[in-house]
Amino acid sequence: MFLTITTTGTPEHPATDLGFLLHKHPDKAQAFSTSFGTAHVFYPEAEERGCTAALLLEVDAVALVRRGKGKGRGGAPDAALAQYVNDRPYAASSLLAVALGNVFSSAMRGVCRALPERAAEPLPLRVEVPAVPARGGPGLVRRLFEPLGWAVTAEAVPLDTGFPEWGDSRYVRLVLESGTRTLSDALRHLYVLLPVLDDAKHYWVSPDEVDKLLRAGEGWLPGHPEQKLITSRYLSRRWSLTREAMERLELLRLAETDDSEVEEIDNAVAAETEQEDRPTPLAVLRREAILAALADHAATRVLDLGCGEGHLVRELLKEPRFTRITGVDVSVRALTIAARRLGLDRMGERQAARVNLLQGSLAYTDKRLKGYDAAVLSEVIEHLDLPRLPALEYAVFGAARPGTVVVTTPNVEYNVRWETLPAGHVRHRDHRFEWTREEFRTWAAKVAERHGYEVGFRPVGPDDPEVGPPTQMAVFTTGTTTDATEKEAEAA
Repeated sequence: MFLTITTTGTPEHPATDLGFLLHKHPDKAQAFSTSFGTAHVFYPEAEERGCTAALLLEVDAVALVRRGKGKGRGGAPDAALAQYVNDRPYAASSLLAVALGNVFSSAMRGVCRALPERAAEPLPLRVEVPAVPARGGPGLVRRLFEPLGWAVTAEAVPLDTGFPEWGDSRYVRLVLESGTRTLSDALRHLYVLLPVLDDAKHYWVSPDEVDKLLRAGEGWLPGHPEQKLITSRYLSRRWSLTREAMERLELLRLAETDDSEVEEIDNAVAAETEQEDRPTPLAVLRREAILAALADHAATRVLDLGCGEGHLVRELLKEPRFTRITGVDVSVRALTIAARRLGLDRMGERQAARVNLLQGSLAYTDKRLKGYDAAVLSEVIEHLDLPRLPALEYAVFGAARPGTVVVTTPNVEYNVRWETLPAGHVRHRDHRFEWTREEFRTWAAKVAERHGYEVGFRPVGPDDPEVGPPTQMAVFTTGTTTDATEKEAEAA
């Protein structure tokens, strides 16, 4: 396998700076041992105006077979001859990508102590790979590299120049050129996309490959139009790993859109802090009140928005009248716990058809949320900054527009009844606000008016005559009637 990286320079910034950036001296030919052969780095050209670094990978087919033990980890084919006679020594694949990561690891991270400012600057780069397996042809090569700013030349290699009627092989000669690319970006693109083009890996794909993909794809993969194809192929089409990677990439995209840190967005709801004197926990009373409200309005298709670890989804599944249940949360961690708690991987086909878990932000409209009878926002709104509430309001009441919306939130007036809650503190460290009953009713009434809903209110938990209940609930409906429980609560 052979790959060259070429750059040009000026007297102020000589092209031989490439040696510093790659941490490989142009005057030396160096060899590096790998588990599948030897990688050689040398410079066919090293002048002020032009410098080329070459990576030559000599693959030891026998070592590959011994490492793979014929099949399984290492992936050697079953046919005895094919274990030794194949394209691995000649065509760029995952083996070359691994060698790039090992030999140029510092350059891939953008680290250069000698010339740190050059490492961060875009360079005029030309990358050439004489033979690349491309399952998808030159068209796929362009779809992968052109969105990243590369000028792409992908020439199909004929099966045999003496017999043109045989057509082209699955290999292409690849040339990439760019004047607006850092060396680190270029190496990370190659590290990910070479095995994607080959659509095969010559080693066991373990869960830590997801971390490798996200590290190498930082800054470019979340917005790539072929993100799904890249992720699936890079992870050898392992469904569980692909799903995990896609969820984490979506989280990165949401964090970038929201100008937030991933840790701030991926914040699964922590355990309840309320301390109950009553034998029934407040969390249970909330779920019972929500189920009663949904039953009152004959809802069968229900959204649990901000579903967290799936407590309410689990209760909904126990009721046969709920035929379609969808939990939505921005936290991958919470959804993973919810899937495990619900036993989705062990669930029967009929039961599994009733439930779905989706990652998404409630601050953005989402066409997947349309077509439901009811939506539940249980202890969700207080986790948003107040300026973000109008976005949630429109996404739920304006865009998704279910027939019934159930909203619960803490009643801050009740906090004085918690002996373990310090004065002036909210119940959860992630709560951005907690409303009084008047503040909540004022907000709910304005939302209902703006979007053509009626709203009624119910207490959840012991209704203290002085400070009200610990949780307050609003039930929004598009109908013209208000049920008896809502009327009683409003009269109180």
